[in-house]
Amino acid sequence: MKKFFAYLAAGCLFIGSCTENELSEGENNIVSSDVTSRMCASMEVLEAQLNADPKLRLKMESIESHTRDVIASGRLNSQGKIEIPVMVNVIYRTSSENISNLQIQSQIDVLNEDFNATNKDVSNTPSLFTGFVADIDVQFVLVGVKRKYSNKRTWGTNDAMKYSSKGGIDATNPTENLNMWVVNKMTSGGGTILGYAQFPGGNPATDGVVIGHNFFGRVGRVSAPFDKGRTATHEVGHWMNLRHIWGDATCGTDFVSDTPQHNTYNFGCPTYPHLSTCSGSPVEMTMNYMDYTDDACMYMFTEGQKDRAVSTFVEGGPRASFAD
Repeated sequence: MKKFFAYLAAGCLFIGSCTENELSEGENNIVSSDVTSRMCASMEVLEAQLNADPKLRLKMESIESHTRDVIASGRLNSQGKIEIPVMVNVIYRTSSENISNLQIQSQIDVLNEDFNATNKDVSNTPSLFTGFVADIDVQFVLVGVKRKYSNKRTWGTNDAMKYSSKGGIDATNPTENLNMWVVNKMTSGGGTILGYAQFPGGNPATDGVVIGHNFFGRVGRVSAPFDKGRTATHEVGHWMNLRHIWGDATCGTDFVSDTPQHNTYNFGCPTYPHLSTCSGSPVEMTMNYMDYTDDACMYMFTEGQKDRAVSTFVEGGPRASFAD
């Protein structure tokens, strides 16, 4: 397994300069936002990519076949902990949007907690679902930060922030790094969105996740109710081939056997138990990271989601280069 080591203590081992708005440890600066409900554009972006590249659909079908085969064969158990180097690309217009290194590190901390089930709020999991909570067994390591000024006030979902020629920052070795782009604001369909991700199989030049600066991390300039770093957890879930828990259709499928069938997405913090209108009226897993609930009310992945995510790192999978 490939190992990555980075010394990220008090100093700044980053590409680009440190920001001027460094915060004291644990300090939050809650800022207002026009977003009151979680909106993720990952499926919208995927549909656009599928329409633009007919071969992508065949590639994703092959990935699904690989996923099923790996899970059925039991090859998941040989992976061990997977280390994922993370490159954060900050594109800002104002100094407040040029988020601090501390805010960035707080997001890495959240990812490591959430993907390894060491987050404190996982203890809130209802007894009905405690047996399904999964430690995905991955380690995220911050290896660098790039920063760039742009006079753009708003970004769309056309991946412009991922190209220097369009005012953004080019991806850094996307087959070896998870690239994360932090921008000032994103809109889609006339409304503000929190972020979006590229599913496995797409163009390496645009591979990674994009998140608004005030939804990234849990300290610094973060906006409630999306101020605990769970937007990145949700989007990195997509990057590992996890689908929305309702399958983006009425009583759809997320291709995972141990998640209850949801009739649609859930916003806010639903009162437990929240019953689905789908066949059998199952209790919905509204606290799953792949729903649309608020940051404070999502705190678990399932074993089935773990199998699906880890299969992408197995030999022959779209993320196997991270496990070499």
